Parts: sequence; C-alpha cells; structure tokens
Amino acid sequence: MSIIFAAPGKYIQGRGALRSLSEHVSKLGKKALVIASELGVERIQNAMQGADCAPCALHFVPFDGECSMTEIERMQRIFREEACEVVVGAGGGKVLDTAKAAACFLNAPCVIVPTAVSSDAPCSALSVIYHDDGSLDRRLPLPKSPDMILIDSELIANAPVRLLVAGMGDAFSTYFEARACHASASDNIHGGKSSIAARGIARMCYDVLLRDGRKAKQAVEHKLCTQAVENIIEANTLLSGIGFESGGKGAAHSIGDGLNTISQCKRMMHGEKVAFGTLVQLMMENVIDAELEEAYCFCASVGLPVTLAQLSITEDVPACIQKIAEVALQPGKSTYHMPFPVSTSSVADAIAAADAYGAAFLPGKF
Repeated sequence: MSIIFAAPGKYIQGRGALRSLSEHVSKLGKKALVIASELGVERIQNAMQGADCAPCALHFVPFDGECSMTEIERMQRIFREEACEVVVGAGGGKVLDTAKAAACFLNAPCVIVPTAVSSDAPCSALSVIYHDDGSLDRRLPLPKSPDMILIDSELIANAPVRLLVAGMGDAFSTYFEARACHASASDNIHGGKSSIAARGIARMCYDVLLRDGRKAKQAVEHKLCTQAVENIIEANTLLSGIGFESGGKGAAHSIGDGLNTISQCKRMMHGEKVAFGTLVQLMMENVIDAELEEAYCFCASVGLPVTLAQLSITEDVPACIQKIAEVALQPGKSTYHMPFPVSTSSVADAIAAADAYGAAFLPGKF
C-alpha cells in the first residue's frame, strides 16, 4: 500500500490578510464567486477596506443557510451566469463545504476563507452535504484539497472565544488518532498509509496546543491577536487539517459521532465532543499516567469538557453511554483503526472511566 499525503495548494495567514484577497485570488482567475452569509459578506467587505488594488473582480452571493445540493447547484448556476473563474467560500463550515463542492462540480479553483477556526475542515478534501430540511445527505470526498486557504488573524481574534477553543478540541485529537492509525497500519481518509511528514505535523499540532493554547484563549477573550493566537490558528487549521487527513482517524471522532446522537449534546460544538472522545481513546489505550494527566490538564486549562456533565449529559447517563458506544462501533467507524480489538462493552467502559477520571480531576484544577 502506498503512502498518501494531502495538503492545500497554498496557505496564507496574518493580520489584515483579507486586504490582499483579490490579489491572491487573481493568481487563479480574473473573477471570483464569493459565497458568504449576509453577515459574512459585510464582515469580509469591511475587512477588505484599505486594499490597494482589485486585480480580481469579486462577485458576492449570500449563502442560503444549508449546504444542500439545491444550494450547490444554485451557486454553480450563478458562477456560470457571471462568467466567474474561481469559487471563494468565506465563513463557517457549511459555507466552506458548499464552496468546495461547487468548485469540485465546476472543476474550478477553490479558495477557502474561514472566519473562525472552530475545526480543521477548511483544509480538507471533503464536503458534508445535507438535504434541504437539514438532515444528512452524504459525505462527499473531493479529488483534492482547496487550492488556497486565506485566514485573517484579526478576524479570528475578534470572533467568540468558544470557536477558537472548539477548534483546539478538534486539533487535540489529531496526534493521538494519527498515532493509533500508524500503530495499527490503518489507512488515512485517502486510502493510503501515513507519511513521516503527516505524523510529524500531527505531533507538532499537539505540542503547539500544549504550549500556546491557554495563552491564546486568554488573548482572544480580550480581542487580542498575539503570537500565541497566530500559532493556535495555524495549529487548528493547517497542522490539524493535514494531520487528520494524511495521518488518519481513530476512536476519538467516532466517539464524537456517538455524542452527536445524544439530544442533550445538541448545543455542544464538534470540537468539544471530539475532545472528550480523545480522552476516551486514551482510556482505551491505557496510556501512562503522565500522558493522561497532561491531556486532562490541557482540556481543563482551555475550557474543553472532561466529563459527560460538561457535555450536558446528566440524565439517563448509562443509557447514553451505551448508545454512544454502539454508534462508535457501527460498520466503517474509525474506532476499528485502534491497534487492538474493540467491543461495545470496552468502549462503554472507557467512556465511563474517562468521565469518572474527569470528575475526580476537576476539583482544585484551574
């Protein structure tokens, strides 16, 4: 089996980077369709004020609210009517997934402009498609990662701090899942084995989180864009994005999928659920005390959940744990990438153990 490594074509990050959006996009085409929410259009245009020139024309189209085939087809139609050459997605997950899918079907270059770094999805060669009613349609694998990622750090520093923390939760899983996949010789999401580079990037992602996560959270609480914030933006987006796609996924994300089915968790963000899933995975692996303590310490320090109660699961807890474990072991789930046999009972016990450890860990910590 071959090694497969995937990454975006170009990554741009910095203060005021949006003022250079037109200049960077002009390398890919003369006119771009820019997809963003109505509020997002205003935020992007405000952030672009002061740009010296506009070598690429930007046609803004408000997003209709759902990443559905109806919306993707609407964007393709506007793209053709306006004679655009590039698709730009600016905003959150569903906007970005719509842009990636539309660009794929149009065979056009794709530029991604996240307005928050709450997950590692911006770099990925994947779009999650929903029906018009909001129910899941399918996960659409794309032939390549976006051609360009552009992140304005000032925009991120002024977004709600919970979004940055949720992104740290998603990134937190990257190293441990890549490590498990390598140990079990499992494939990454592109159907190949992980490279030395992918595993090194995944480890670097974790190291940056440990070093700068708490400092970055405190800075963003005060709308400050420090070097720690810059580092966490890169870790949440680029390092985690490459690390999870090219390194592979383990039990953490499957536990997160299980948490998605619990009604009490509906208001929890993806990264918050994946962070707890990572603690469960470490319990499954029976890692040494020092590593487990370090992981819990990090989560507590930045405000990621370490107990089921912090995920709003306070009623019918045993039944919820059983359901989470069952979902995590559905056919095709990445729980099976762990380098040892797994079962519903072993996963359920690990969930309960992670919760109990977190409850005992919290008093007196941070």
